[in-house]
Amino acid sequence: MSNDQNQSVYDVIISGAGPVGLFLGCELALAKCSVLILEKAENPHSPLKQLPFGIRGLSAPTIEALYRRGLLNELEVHKRLKNPHQNAGQGSRRQVGHFAGIPFHEGDIDISQWKYRLPSSTETSLISEMQELEIVLARRAEALGVEIKRRLAITGFHQTGDGVTVQSGEQSFQSKWLVGCDGSRSVVRKVGGFEFAGTEPEFTGYTTQVDIADPEKLSPGRNVTPTGMYLQSQPGYVVIQDFDGGAFHNSEKPVTLEHVQEVLRRISNTDVTISALHIATTWTDRARQATTYRNGRILLAGDAAHIHAPLGGQGLNLGLGDAMNLGWKLAATIQEKAPEGLLDSYYTERHPIGAQVLDWSRAQVAIMGTEPHARALNAIFRDLMNTRDGATYIAGRVRGVFTHYDLGGGHPLAGHSVPNFELEVGTRIGELMHDGQGILLDFDMNASLKTLASEYDDQMKYVWGRAKEQLGLSAVLIRSDGFIAWASDSEPNEQSIRQAVALWFAR
Repeated sequence: MSNDQNQSVYDVIISGAGPVGLFLGCELALAKCSVLILEKAENPHSPLKQLPFGIRGLSAPTIEALYRRGLLNELEVHKRLKNPHQNAGQGSRRQVGHFAGIPFHEGDIDISQWKYRLPSSTETSLISEMQELEIVLARRAEALGVEIKRRLAITGFHQTGDGVTVQSGEQSFQSKWLVGCDGSRSVVRKVGGFEFAGTEPEFTGYTTQVDIADPEKLSPGRNVTPTGMYLQSQPGYVVIQDFDGGAFHNSEKPVTLEHVQEVLRRISNTDVTISALHIATTWTDRARQATTYRNGRILLAGDAAHIHAPLGGQGLNLGLGDAMNLGWKLAATIQEKAPEGLLDSYYTERHPIGAQVLDWSRAQVAIMGTEPHARALNAIFRDLMNTRDGATYIAGRVRGVFTHYDLGGGHPLAGHSVPNFELEVGTRIGELMHDGQGILLDFDMNASLKTLASEYDDQMKYVWGRAKEQLGLSAVLIRSDGFIAWASDSEPNEQSIRQAVALWFAR
């Protein structure tokens, strides 16, 4: 931090201390940037962040990101919780995910179809909870020097050509950059003038904790009915979808016991009686995305940049992917180590991924509806998902196995997450990425590659040696976020690798 008129000037101020803001703070601090996170809530803990409401499925890119930063082994929930829903089943018929409420089963997934995944690769899905992730990430952020100030909501800001002044009530803070990770109702997005384009909701969703006088009247697990859907993950924890066009959520009326009981009776087609209402919140499937992720020195990530129905839990994973992509690029820009256009590649890479997830959410809503057309589509999808190819494809999409960036031409692996190559000495490539540096991985110990890497030794490191499985490759350039920038299956052409390095790293 530098000092200007007795006030610290941070490299980056982040609005929001949820998982996305905390992870971004970790990535920036890992690259030696000064970071302040402002969070409007005083208490980071909430029943909605804890099991069972706070349960989240982590997808392959998220698991890999946490592993590459040495954080995966700090997660504990997945070690004790394998079947979060009471009717998940066992063995090959164990339900391991869903699309539009239609389950897919472990025994139907053919992981051999997911090329580039090695025996040493991390899992493609794990169970965690929001509170666990925030605790782990906050602990790491503070250890790296990130300042987290709670009960300070951003109320406004003003940017100039070289910085941003951020207001929180009567207080002001100075930074070079501001990133909005402040959720679906993002103040940073609204004040920053970002367009938030998309589609209106089809339903109101309810998340509730209730006491039920006659629980035997409700079926366990996820139940699609002629009038909507209800999910009872554990006794008394009920999620409901009512296809009212989002009318109740938009009305901002209080969620009463009587209202929840009326909706649950109608959706479940029972006369179930709720004797107590402990927790109730509503949400919708409104799907919107910022048309740009940057306005000058203001950037967006996570739900501030895109919102959709929480079907399949992909919003958290999408946001953490934003943070992993943005962190190293913004840090390089701040430290004047970024090639031209590097920061702009945050939008060009992440916006299409966000658009895919929004469409994935819309597709689920389309076949969950109560109309005959939706029911017909639902039946066809159910048949397809009971096939090996269908279940494998859906599982691959839900788990983010197919996530990649279009880096244009080159090797088929370019733009994909680097496989977790295990060197013959026993080291795995993901274990070498804890410091956030890029890697030039040389299987053939080419002297010219070693020389090239030495020219960028503050941004990348040279790793050499044979691997147990090399996928036919001779050398791989791995970006700081773990995605492959360049790969070769023959003796590398020095000019081509130099051009690839120059696209992502600056001397």
